[in-house]
Amino acid sequence: MADSEDNVSIPHLNSLLQMDPYLKPYEKDFQRRYGLFEKQLALLEEAEGGFDQFTRSYESYGVQRMTDNSLVFKEWAPAAEALFLTGDFNGWNKFSHPYTKKEFGKWELHIPPKEDGTPAVTHNTMLKHKHPRPQKPRSLRIYESHVGIASPEGKVASYSNFTHNVLPRIKDLGYNCIQMMAIMEHAYYASFGYQVTSFFAASSRYGTPEELKELIDVAHSLGIIVLLDVVHSHASKNTEDGLNRFDGSDSCFFHSGPRGEHSLWDSRLFNYSSWEVLRFLLSNLRWWMEEYRFDGFRFDGVTSMLYHHHGIGSGFSGDYAEYFGLQVDEDSLVYLMLANHIVHTLYQDCITIAEDVSGMPALCCPVQEGGLGFDYRLAMAIPDKWIQILKEFKDEDWNVGNIVFTMTNRRYGEKCIAYAESHDQALVGDKTLAFWLMDKEMYTNMSTLIPMNSIIDRGIQLHKMIRLLTHSLGGEGYLNFMGNEFGHPEWLDFPRVGNNESYHYARRQFNLVDTDHLRYRQLYTFDRDMNRTEDKYGWLAAPPAYISAKHEGDKVIVFERANVIFIFNFHPTKSYSSYRVAVGPAGKYKIKLDSDEIQYGGHGRLDHSTEFFTEPMAFNDRPNSMLVYIPCRTAVVLANEEIDYCY
Repeated sequence: MADSEDNVSIPHLNSLLQMDPYLKPYEKDFQRRYGLFEKQLALLEEAEGGFDQFTRSYESYGVQRMTDNSLVFKEWAPAAEALFLTGDFNGWNKFSHPYTKKEFGKWELHIPPKEDGTPAVTHNTMLKHKHPRPQKPRSLRIYESHVGIASPEGKVASYSNFTHNVLPRIKDLGYNCIQMMAIMEHAYYASFGYQVTSFFAASSRYGTPEELKELIDVAHSLGIIVLLDVVHSHASKNTEDGLNRFDGSDSCFFHSGPRGEHSLWDSRLFNYSSWEVLRFLLSNLRWWMEEYRFDGFRFDGVTSMLYHHHGIGSGFSGDYAEYFGLQVDEDSLVYLMLANHIVHTLYQDCITIAEDVSGMPALCCPVQEGGLGFDYRLAMAIPDKWIQILKEFKDEDWNVGNIVFTMTNRRYGEKCIAYAESHDQALVGDKTLAFWLMDKEMYTNMSTLIPMNSIIDRGIQLHKMIRLLTHSLGGEGYLNFMGNEFGHPEWLDFPRVGNNESYHYARRQFNLVDTDHLRYRQLYTFDRDMNRTEDKYGWLAAPPAYISAKHEGDKVIVFERANVIFIFNFHPTKSYSSYRVAVGPAGKYKIKLDSDEIQYGGHGRLDHSTEFFTEPMAFNDRPNSMLVYIPCRTAVVLANEEIDYCY
């Protein structure tokens, strides 16, 4: 390594600067960040024998069972004057089992086995996994899930319920990835899992660790990978059952003073420059991968980590100066570089996703290029755009050019996960897309036994179109929060004082999909076929779309991606016969997905036996074109019958 961090040689920095020359003025910032990263790696090698050993610290910290069934407890609590273990095994005696103080703020306690040779503290046996991890999918279709609400009943649902009743639905829908929320143990159920109290524990409210392991194993057997929603951006303030004041001080694991407090989240902020904090967090990632065999992580709160201001009061205009300089928390940034480097080195098919609203350049570029090493970032502007449109504009005033801009406004070479609505919109006080579109009409007018009224008709058609446009144009991966695929008709409300601790709305009504005469099944079926169509043609894994039309008057969007033609007519009343659309490859095209099909709650206006032949007539900068019929509020996907789409 060079003497100065400002003169570090980053192996492939030129690749990044050639892709985005506007980053050239910040070359020294990238060099400094990479230098700090290299320095930490070198220290890990020198002090711990490398990151492989360092991230296995969970094998010696916490509680470990020895071959003779004695137990060894080891903790880091540098400011503690004394440490004791208490629990069921000793009748909650606070002083009967003291730890012995060791070097560097570490404490140990040895407990011999019982007279019969069994451990003094009982523990459930471990489950052997049966199925290998699936290969990393080229197209990522994510089903965002919460185990506790994954049942029509108003109660805390279980891991076993998810395994037996929800996994088959996810497989049927065509999702190949599950993103699991609220798995890390948290005392406050209504926190959605984001106020973590125990980082090395799967939430016990849903069942046993073995049942979670079975869930992941069964998912793997179905070819579905499982990501953990990991919260390393902050921690619960709880002192009784959390990390806060673990050793009596306010600086164990966290920054002391205001820097260690998140003013909006009312939580504690980690000190990523601390060696033992790095050991704790990096080992935590390794533990979830090894112990439960997760396939990767969605990192929560990355924006808060990246900046000293935590994103509070910052609009992020896109000016590159916002991403460099003193406002950037380089301790956090280097931690994320380390985390990504380590998990991707140890597990080649590991997937990491960043929840970042700021647009930090190179967030999803390899560490060797000077990036932070994430595989994907969440395209957080897209759901906000759909909310704005539905709240503020009449259908005839939709600006299709602005919609297309929002869908495609992402950094070239950095992959995004597109989603039409967030899990926060499902919470009480907010609205899902289905609620914005149909509101209370969903409670009385979703039966197929009665004609659709105008509100339900509009809602069903736009719900499908919005999701397909987001899926096909918005990113390199797609995410859906559980229940939204069928337009779940009620809000999500966890038990709290304000609702008399009720579980009634802490559920997902999958039973509505199973009721044949309700239109929720039509939305479910469209979502399923949308995913299955993507699985065949692979547009998420393809380069960005070529947009040939965004006609404001006609309200029509036409684009080509993965040699598939997408046509959207958002006009509320106008249908177009003989509408000319631009095409790249010549040949015969046929309908592969049609939002207007009767089975999807449409009006069945398109003849699927129709063959569309291209003409060598250049149009909208494409060499060929063809004439199509495109009804109002309809989206159509056409594929060339003469192209092999095996991707």
